[in-house]
Amino acid sequence: MDSYNAPESTPRQNATSRLKDYFIGATPLQKRLESVRKQTSFVPTPPRRKLPQCSQLQEDVDPQKVAFLLHKQWTLYSLTPLYKFSYTNFKEYSKLLSAFIAAEKQKGLAVEVGDDFNIKVIFSTLLEMKGTQRDPEAFLVQILTKSQLPSEHREGKVLWTGWFCCIFGDSLLETVSEDFTCLPLFLANGAETNTAIIGTWFQKTFDCYFRPLAINAFNLSWLAAMWTACKMDRYMATTEFLWSVPCSPQSLDISYAIHPEDAKALWDSVHKTPGEVTQEEVDLFMDCLYSHFHRHFKIHLSATRLVRVSTSVASAHTDGKIKILCHKYLIGVLAYLTELAIFQIE
Repeated sequence: MDSYNAPESTPRQNATSRLKDYFIGATPLQKRLESVRKQTSFVPTPPRRKLPQCSQLQEDVDPQKVAFLLHKQWTLYSLTPLYKFSYTNFKEYSKLLSAFIAAEKQKGLAVEVGDDFNIKVIFSTLLEMKGTQRDPEAFLVQILTKSQLPSEHREGKVLWTGWFCCIFGDSLLETVSEDFTCLPLFLANGAETNTAIIGTWFQKTFDCYFRPLAINAFNLSWLAAMWTACKMDRYMATTEFLWSVPCSPQSLDISYAIHPEDAKALWDSVHKTPGEVTQEEVDLFMDCLYSHFHRHFKIHLSATRLVRVSTSVASAHTDGKIKILCHKYLIGVLAYLTELAIFQIE
């Protein structure tokens, strides 16, 4: 995997006693992770994947209820399973996290649970945000300012949002005991300081561990191919690639924009497996782009590093930033990110 320096403030690490025990013995996933760490620095990638589709569960979701998740830039993290987490304790979690945030903001000054803070924390479920019925329910955490108006029904401004999900996470669910809730993918939008504080509270409360989730050039190529392959009712954005050229005294970026219909036509010309994307097709798709660029500009993009891809489905950056644009393929995008998060968990 390409090395990276995550720009985000990483939630404070906490030594956990139960972390060694959340896998049941030498599970298949644990063995695979150990083998991969010894043999390669790349995230193991299947030779083929299914094209992103609209989940049957997602079809029952009101698009307006998840619209606020779209068109925002999210920072990605992987998250180990939560110990003794309960969906029935959301009100209690809200109070405890509110008190913790207030105490952190006041630099350690003791704060009693129930005091009137200027912020409000809300825990809520994201119903049907899953790939299969077996996946745990996704949930949302929001930090809001308390409204100064007398009306109790008026919510304040949203300061920070984070959500936890597991989409098609069978490989992890099969290896974890009932005391743990598996939500390996965490997405945050808001101030880095708030992300760090919330991360610290979760680590102390549920004995879990956060880690920034980068997307290397290899996986960005897969995303570019899969998103280009998606059938769109209408295209909302140009298909664009950004490569980084390491040089002194500062790096140079090369942007390559393609009309989305031309990108789809190129994909269709190399795509031979209905309903699937193969490693060979991804390589051929990218090679065609490299050849076309070299023919016009005499620059070998293969000597550079792919750092960002943007399509009408979503955009992703190697530093772990993603923006999802299309509700239809929301579950498909999250499924791939869940896969990357699971393989990063140690």
